[in-house]
Amino acid sequence: MNVMLKWILTLVVAIFLLGLVGPHLARFIRYGQLPGDLAFRRSGRTYYFPFASIILFSLLLWLVSRIL
Repeated sequence: MNVMLKWILTLVVAIFLLGLVGPHLARFIRYGQLPGDLAFRRSGRTYYFPFASIILFSLLLWLVSRIL
């Protein structure tokens, strides 16, 4: 099997699993409500910029990749 095909298949499976687990994990971790996450309203819309949450998830994924 081609190496590129393996990476694409791995990416598709990872996105699928994150889609299944994401909503439950977001409730547990309070994604978007950590200190450093910005939220503001303008013209009746709410905009979220979850900077701290993204950094936290990036560090967790980096640790998992180092362990595996």
